[in-house]
Amino acid sequence: MPASSPQLLKEYRAKRDFTKTEEPSGARAKRPGKALRFVVQKHDASRLHYDFRIELDGVLKSWAVTKGPSDNPADKRLAVRVEDHPLDYGGFEGTIPEGQYGGGTVMLWDQGTWEPIGDPHEGLEDGDLKMRLHGERMQGEWVLVHMKAATPAVAPARRAKTGSSSSTGTTMLVAASRLPSALPARFRPAVISTASPRG
Repeated sequence: MPASSPQLLKEYRAKRDFTKTEEPSGARAKRPGKALRFVVQKHDASRLHYDFRIELDGVLKSWAVTKGPSDNPADKRLAVRVEDHPLDYGGFEGTIPEGQYGGGTVMLWDQGTWEPIGDPHEGLEDGDLKMRLHGERMQGEWVLVHMKAATPAVAPARRAKTGSSSSTGTTMLVAASRLPSALPARFRPAVISTASPRG
């Protein structure tokens, strides 16, 4: 059974001083709506990246994406899992003070609703989370897929953070349109990647 939202937000709260940042603490639990929400925030921190967040288990599951989502099959973008965020973070825009975790400007880039294709918890655990997005920019079917490292020479190997798998490799957010050669033929997509995990 998934942990409760207060448990899931422990890491988020531990990294922030809410007397110095205007980011929501999640202390006032925001009631989930009828439809699951997703949001993409442009985050100009130490490195510019885009935070992709989907509502699940009463929190926003989050990934940092370096150059932002792309539906071009040639554009591979790594997705680095970061800590869960409170639901009200989905409406946050502003400047996180310098010296605070993730210091920099946060702007809303896209928002909408999403539908899991299959069981989302199994998808996270297996590193193969398929979804349908209904956003202002991002539309259609996407997948967060964990790719195992082919050789030790492929980028520094990371532990899969989409679930509990101990295998190494990278996670990508993929737009389902045409199939990159590295992905299974059963799912036909285009790709998205990430940066350092700075929520």
